[in-house]
Amino acid sequence: MSESRRFESLDGWLQWLATLHPKQIDMSLGRVNGVLAALGIEDPPYRVITVAGTNGKGSCVALLEAIYLAAGYSVGAFTSPHLTRFNERIRCGGRDVDDESLIEVFELIDLARGELTLSYFEASAVAAMLHFARAGVDVALLEVGMGGRLDAVNAVDADAALIVSIDLDHMDWLGPDRDAIGREKAGIVRDGQPVVVADPDPPEGLIDEIRLRGGRALMIGADFNVEPVGDELSYRGRTQTPRRFPRPAFGGPIQLVNAAASIAIVDSMRAALPVAEAEIATGLASARLKGRFECVSVGETQWIFDVAHNPASALLFRAALDELKPVSRTIAVFGAMGDKDLEAVVGRFVPSVDAWFVGGIDSERGANPEDLALLLNRLGARDVSIFADVAQAARAARERPADRVLVFGSFYTVGPAFDVIELY
Repeated sequence: MSESRRFESLDGWLQWLATLHPKQIDMSLGRVNGVLAALGIEDPPYRVITVAGTNGKGSCVALLEAIYLAAGYSVGAFTSPHLTRFNERIRCGGRDVDDESLIEVFELIDLARGELTLSYFEASAVAAMLHFARAGVDVALLEVGMGGRLDAVNAVDADAALIVSIDLDHMDWLGPDRDAIGREKAGIVRDGQPVVVADPDPPEGLIDEIRLRGGRALMIGADFNVEPVGDELSYRGRTQTPRRFPRPAFGGPIQLVNAAASIAIVDSMRAALPVAEAEIATGLASARLKGRFECVSVGETQWIFDVAHNPASALLFRAALDELKPVSRTIAVFGAMGDKDLEAVVGRFVPSVDAWFVGGIDSERGANPEDLALLLNRLGARDVSIFADVAQAARAARERPADRVLVFGSFYTVGPAFDVIELY
């Protein structure tokens, strides 16, 4: 161990990093660029695929990770936030990074940063990029935290970009409409490099910005498409020859689009990272992602976990639920960020939920559970109970008879509920 190490435990580092920078969200690249340069990884020694979008980013990272692992590549994946442990954010070879490796990279970052400070997310992203360089990965999959243009992962150039969807979220930071948000997300595009767009109705702002930045756009519905065929999906790219693959084994119907976008990225990177058709199939079939329409039996009750936290993702969650067999009694465990359009998130669930267990979440932006209860009561919700946190809400829901329990509203809702039922 280094005598100069600031902390010996990962918890010590994480608690300190949460206070290092005065702002939780500080969208700029100068400080991250400075630290990366000091570490000598401003031009990473691995291929970079950057993934942006309002919803679907984590799913696409999981699919791409599984495909490239099946092809025999060394793969790094950075996602956020985590559900139960910080280590989930950084994976190599399909495994979460261990505590000691994180401590080592945080120490190197601390020594290199000088007077520069990083936010918690920025430190996470730099730690991932540094760990991937030290591990010698072939390709790194970097999930944008918010927006794209000024997100920490955009401090390095992407060899390929994937923009999954454009919806209204984080409007205080990204802009008032889909055009403005689309321009921000297109900030990950690099001149001459491929950019896959999986939004079927992309805003003009997104298309204009891709054009201005010189990206080689591949658009769903024009350059590639997908349709379900029984238990498989039929993918059609520019060759117009349909290719059959397994449907992803997690999530709902939207995973067809995410799978198609991932295949399009793999096709666009074949010169640098060749992948066989069988390896794509293996990856799609083996990919898993926690908390995306994840169904678990707890005794006689079906629990369904989904990190749906904005109107667009809530709509997808509702659509996936509607494909299931109806049940007699449904309970919801709910907690959310206070800066979301919560009426649009919960409104479509009110008619079919028999009891609500609402709790606070561990975030400065978390909605007050009393305010959530007032909203639900105003919308006509039945049997609303208030708890200090979502862990207490989940424990109470576990004691109440039900055929189905829905857990949704935030990563910070699903993670504590996982712990309550000891899922992971």
